[in-house]
Order: sequence, then C-alpha cells, then structure tokens
Amino acid sequence: MTQTTAPRLRTLVPLLLAAFLALLAGAAPASAHAALTGSDPQQGAVVDEAPAQVSLSFSESVSTDADSLRVLDPKGARVDDGEPFGTGGTTYAVKLKPDLADGTYTVAYQVVSADSHPVAGAYTFSIGAPSETSVSTSVPAAGGGFVGTLYGIGRYVSYAGFTVLVGGAAFVLACWPRGAGVRVLQRLVVSGWLALTGSTLVLLLLRGAYTTSGKAGDIVDLTLLGQVLQSKTGAALVSRLLLLAAGALFVAVLFGAYDKRADTEKRDLTFGLAAGGTVVAAGLAASWAMSEHASVGLQAGIAMPVDIVHLLAVAAWLGGLVALLAALYRAPADIPVPASAVRRFSHVAFGSVVALVATGVYQSWRQLGSWTALTGTAYGQLLIAKVLLVAVVVGIAFFSRRWTARLAETTAVVPRPRENEKKRTAAPAVRGSGTEAPDSGTRTRETSAKKGSGGAAGADGGRDSTDGTDGGTDSTDGTDGGTDDTDGADGGAGRTGGGEAGTADSRRAAQLARQRAAMDTARRKRLRDADPHRLGLRRSVLAEAGVAVVLLAVTTALTQTEPGRTAQSEAPGASSSASSPAAPAGALTLDMSFDTGGPDGKGVMRVDADPARVGENTLHLFAERPDGTPFDLPEVKVALTLKTRDIGPLPVAPDRITAGHWSASGVQIPMAGDWEVAVTVRTSDVDQVTVSKNAQIG
Repeated sequence: MTQTTAPRLRTLVPLLLAAFLALLAGAAPASAHAALTGSDPQQGAVVDEAPAQVSLSFSESVSTDADSLRVLDPKGARVDDGEPFGTGGTTYAVKLKPDLADGTYTVAYQVVSADSHPVAGAYTFSIGAPSETSVSTSVPAAGGGFVGTLYGIGRYVSYAGFTVLVGGAAFVLACWPRGAGVRVLQRLVVSGWLALTGSTLVLLLLRGAYTTSGKAGDIVDLTLLGQVLQSKTGAALVSRLLLLAAGALFVAVLFGAYDKRADTEKRDLTFGLAAGGTVVAAGLAASWAMSEHASVGLQAGIAMPVDIVHLLAVAAWLGGLVALLAALYRAPADIPVPASAVRRFSHVAFGSVVALVATGVYQSWRQLGSWTALTGTAYGQLLIAKVLLVAVVVGIAFFSRRWTARLAETTAVVPRPRENEKKRTAAPAVRGSGTEAPDSGTRTRETSAKKGSGGAAGADGGRDSTDGTDGGTDSTDGTDGGTDDTDGADGGAGRTGGGEAGTADSRRAAQLARQRAAMDTARRKRLRDADPHRLGLRRSVLAEAGVAVVLLAVTTALTQTEPGRTAQSEAPGASSSASSPAAPAGALTLDMSFDTGGPDGKGVMRVDADPARVGENTLHLFAERPDGTPFDLPEVKVALTLKTRDIGPLPVAPDRITAGHWSASGVQIPMAGDWEVAVTVRTSDVDQVTVSKNAQIG
C-alpha cells in the first residue's frame, strides 16, 4: 500500500503546483484597491483658462510622494511643482506653473492605497482647445512585471506558511498531543515558520520597488526601504517579524519541553501553550488585517477583528488538514494516528467552517455592496470560485468523517507486536559477548579461559561463576564476579584473539538487530496500510488537501483584487487612450459588454449618468469595439426600471453626438432606489441584444 500511495502523492504535488501558478498568473498584476472617483479638471474637459492646480479624488485615502501626481504638457515636460498635498478627505492636489499655453495636458498618477496596493492611471484635459500630444495615457498596470510576480508569490508563500504554522501547532495541541514527538509534524510546523519568516523578509525588500517603479534594480534601494519602514505596510511586516521571534520560542517549547513531559504533566503545560500560541497567532493575523482590505472602508473597526477570526479559522482548518495528511502518510508505524485524534480534528474543522461562513458573509457584504458586483466584477467572480471550492472541501470532509467513524469502530487499528517479539528484537543472542543465552549463566574456569571472555556469558548476570552462588560471580577467591582468578585478568577483557572475535560477533549481532527491527517495522506498516478504513481516510484527506491548495491560491488572488464596491464607483476611463471619445466624469458609470451574435457584433457600452440623483439627469453612452476604437451603432435605446416599486420600464431615446457617442438630457428619475439600466444595441438589420446592470440612483 505504501508503494502505491506515495507515487500518488508525488504525482498530485506537481499538478497542484501547476494549478497554483496558473491562478497566480491570472491574478497578476494586482488590481488597484483605491479607485479614482473624480478629478478637477475632469477627464476630457476643455477649460478656457489654465487652472491653478489639478486635484484627484479617490475612493479611499492614499499615500503620495513627489512623483505621485504629475502633469505633462503636449511635449511631455512636467508643469507641476512636484509637491502633492491633501485638500481634505480623500482628495489630493498638485499646483501648476503659471501661464500655461493652450493645448492638451496629461495627468498621470501613481499612489499607494490605504490597503497597501499600488494604484496608477492617467487622463487628459485641454486648455483653450485640444491639441496633439506626445504623451500616452496608456500606463502600465501598477504592481506588475517581474517584481509584481515575485511579490505575488511572496504573498502566497506567507499565507501558506501562516496556515501551516498555526494549523499544525493547533493540531498537535488540540487533537494529538503525542504528535509533538512525531518528526514529520515537527518538520511541518518548523517549515511553516521558516516559510512565513522568509517570505516576510522578501516582501519587505520588494515593497519599495513594487509600489513605485517596478524595476528589479530598486529592490536594494535603501532609500525606498526607509520609506517602506515608515509606511503602514512596512510597520505591519516588521511587527510580523517580531511576533515570529516569539513564535520560534513557542515552537521550541512545543517540540522540546512539552514533548518530553509525561501525559499527566502535559495537561498543565497545554493551557499555557494554547494561550500563548493563540496570542501569537492572533497577532500574526492582525498584521494582515490592519494593513489590507479590512483596515479601510466601511466599518473598519468591526472588519479588522472579523478578518482576524477569518484568518485563524482558515489556518486551523486547512493547516490542521495538512498536518493530519502528513501524519497519516509519514508517521512511524509504532505511533499511528489514533481515531480519537481524527475525531477531535473533525470537531475543530467543523467549528472553523462555521466561523468561516459567518465572517465570510460579512466580508462579502462589506466588499461587494450589491448583487451586481457579485457577477459583474472580478472580485465577485473570484469570491464565487472560493465559495464553490469551500463547498467541495466540505463535501469531501463528509466522506472523511465516515471513514473516521469506521476507523473508530475497529478495536485494533494497528496491531502492536507481542511482548516476546519485542524481547527477541531488543535482545538477540550473541556469541562470545555479554548477552548470550539465558541458560548459560554459569561456566567453569576452563571454559572461561578458552573463550577469553573472563565471565561475560550469563544473560542474567553476565559474570563467570564456579559454584553459581552469586548468579554468575566467580567466588573461588572472593574477588569480584567479573574477574577470573586463574590469571587475575579483568573479567571483561580476555585474550587478544578472543576479544577480536567477540567484537566481530557484537557487530554482526547489532546488524542483525537492526535488520530485525526494520523487518518488524515494515511488517507493522503493511498491517497498518492494509486497513481499508485507514486507506480510505488517507485518500479523502489527500483530496481535501489538494482542493485546499487551490483554495488558498484563490484566496491570495482575492486579496490582490479590487473589491466590487470600489470597482463600481471608479471614475470612467481613467486610463483610456487619446483616440477614445472623451467622457465626462459623471456620478455614475456602468460598463456593459455586448455581443449581438453577428459579424462585428462584440463591444462594450459605457453609460454615464450625471448627477445620478432624483430629478433631472443627463445620460451619455459610449460604444467601443474590443480594440478600443469607437463603435458607430445603427441604433441604441435605453430603458430604466425600478422593480421594487413597479416603476418602468421608462424608455430613453438618446441622440447621436458623434461616432460611438450618444446623449440624452432631461432624463427624469422619480425616486431613489436600485434601478435597472437596460441598453438595447443593434449592430445590423437583424442582429441586436439587450444588456443591463443595476445601480443605486438617488
């Protein structure tokens, strides 16, 4: 059985690694978590006089430096003073040089959001009249490239290390205290500590380049490192390293003093270790919660403790699952995983899943904000994938519980060797040494002299005896039983030839003992692996762990993706090309992909509503082909419906302004609510489709 299950494990690991890399490649570069919600001047605006400053508003607070906000003239020269400043709330501005000439100016920004992710983009406005410009508004995605890929891998390794470290230690303390002496569990937990410590150091070094230039050469820039240490994320990473120092002490006690204690003494130490370990684990989880999604936005004071509980539940479940899998496959045959330990872990996993569901529902509501964001944003789609994977793991766990129940019903999971077998293994007969047959406790002087062993023959005393008065002591002249009186030599040292023969026999005996012990261990492993209940449990836990690896990769990608709530509030076209039609920064923007099914039937429709409040509104519609060029459609119609109040559909017939641009003014919104905005697009005489999205208006 062992020869077949090990190859399966070796085959599964590369497949899981490939799945992780595919997910990581799809998730990089990291999406921005702070969205540009407004600007002054607005995107595409044409102003009569040069403004004194340019201001940008974001969905959350951001960090800026001298190059965070740049304004470039048509030739690419900077016309700002290079000193961004906050004007209140989440709005930031930079002053412009006086007496700017007419033409098209480019505003480029690269900032770091409050939840630690870089944000970059660009747009244009014009003074007097638009002009040609040599500056491209197509900016590379922040956090991308080689450094971004390394940073993403580092984040995954840090999550995996935390999960294995916390979950493995919790499995030992809560489920299988005897497992503290199992080498595979010791290596697993220590590996988790090393992975988390190493990845944290790597993230600290990569952070400066990741949030600025993205160049590999800037990784060793000490100036950037100093700036990182002064940031919220840098402080969180340093705090994590300090907590890991305390974690090293915890691991040393767990696998040192705790393992050496007797079972009765372990109970007293378990409480102290559990309390200390919980504090360290909660602190490590807080290093993420206080610097990422949970630390900003809606109800941050509630979201951070919820996020800590969420991370601890993930670690206890998935990390404990990995520990159980390692113990089932690699634990010594004489220390098998008992069914009671599996049952305890089943209870821990059930409690962790309950905590995950409760905290996950709250986090989903907080980060999405609407049902449309669940299916219409990348964050929502990843969240759906995560929920499905959790459901798969829980389904597999159901079968694991069944195997555990069957395993508990067997009275002897792994047959133990009989006592006489242990004795034969521990004390094999050896010729010419001090451990010979039990019935050779007495020998005559002549025999002793011939053997040259001087009295190392009796197993019950190991001494040479003439009259047997002392169980193997030569009492002829009253000397020590280990001495042969005939020649006065030491009882343990015979003639030279006899001593060499005894040494050779001792080596052969030791080799035989090792061979017998190995054979006995192999026999017990075969008996253990032949148990169909244990084999079934192994396979189901292996399947759980396999899905858990992919689940952790999806979770890592989720933390790097812009939440649906901010994605839907992002200002339109912040980094659109100059060839696209200029769109006013309305209070509401909806992007809807369409496909009429005919030739040249695919595109994207963007709807801007200004001011998106009760009363009179103006709608602008912009159609683009997949390559970003304007899409001049034969017909475009809009309908507004408030289903909760049975209002609508209210038809809107926009007027064509230019190629790919339609507008409708005086559109009345009678009341606030979750309105459905439906757009009917016709690309030919017979090909048309209606696409819709919901949005809060009013």
